Amino acid sequence: MTLTELKYIVAVARERHFGKAAEACYVSQPTLSVAIKKLEDALEVKLFERSAGEVTVTPLGEQIVQQAQSVLDQAASIKEIAKRGKDPLAGPLNLGVIYTIGPYLLPDLVRQVIARTPQMPLVLQENFTAKLLEMLRAGEIDCAIMAEPFPDTGLAMAPLYDEPFMAALPNKHKFADRESITSEELQSETMLLLGTGHCFRDHVLEVCPEFARFSSNAEGIRKSFEGSSLETIKHMVASGMGVTLVPRLSVPADALKPKVKGRKEAEQMVRYLPVRDAQDRDPPTRRVVLAWRRTFTRYEAIAALRNAIYACELPGVKRLS
Repeated sequence: MTLTELKYIVAVARERHFGKAAEACYVSQPTLSVAIKKLEDALEVKLFERSAGEVTVTPLGEQIVQQAQSVLDQAASIKEIAKRGKDPLAGPLNLGVIYTIGPYLLPDLVRQVIARTPQMPLVLQENFTAKLLEMLRAGEIDCAIMAEPFPDTGLAMAPLYDEPFMAALPNKHKFADRESITSEELQSETMLLLGTGHCFRDHVLEVCPEFARFSSNAEGIRKSFEGSSLETIKHMVASGMGVTLVPRLSVPADALKPKVKGRKEAEQMVRYLPVRDAQDRDPPTRRVVLAWRRTFTRYEAIAALRNAIYACELPGVKRLS
């Protein structure tokens, strides 16, 4: 039994005609008929009922043809794997991204990947860090862009960039005209947080740990409120509900442009300020990394993705080589 013989019986079952099946397989009809007869003799079953006008598949033949198609599909998959081995950039790359990175990095990253490696389309999955780690372990995604820290799961990792936090305040806030703000000054404000599950929530609580005890009602005091996404949080800031910290890449470019006298511009509802430490320690940042399974063999694909990330604009971050 050969793959060629399986291809022939699948073609006959599809065309219901020996002559048309032979044409589809680019062989003569006698060649195809002899091969199928040889297969029937080897299996000791009749696959097709032949009549003057048509060819029908026997009930047992239906099952064998179905299995033959599955074998041919598997053989095609093996060829595809071998092709990728010759060109690791050929074929999709399944990429996971956490919610607080995806909306701000992906638009530029997708353009860069299309321009650099069009043969390697990105299949994107946006989720929480914990879920992406599960998907990596299960082989559902090939790699993921996440922010440290996260549990050591034996993954290979490459640091991408350190991203500073910026404070987001209502434009009428008493600190709105300042050039910067300290984490100590933020502690007296009502802090808006992402919901549980977002790693960026934990990053904010590291900068302002006292808000952890205010994240639920206690003694009638509520000094923190939660939102489902950074963009929702920004709208809450604009409405005057409080302040928050956001990663630098999430800050709109227009929000940081210097004002030009005489030019009428749309009023910015949210003011973004760098966060500095009162004791002159390093300002708060998060480290963004690319992680993948150690058993993933398309190293060139990982390198190409990393290069595409570095080709993005990435304003305000510190790139790591």
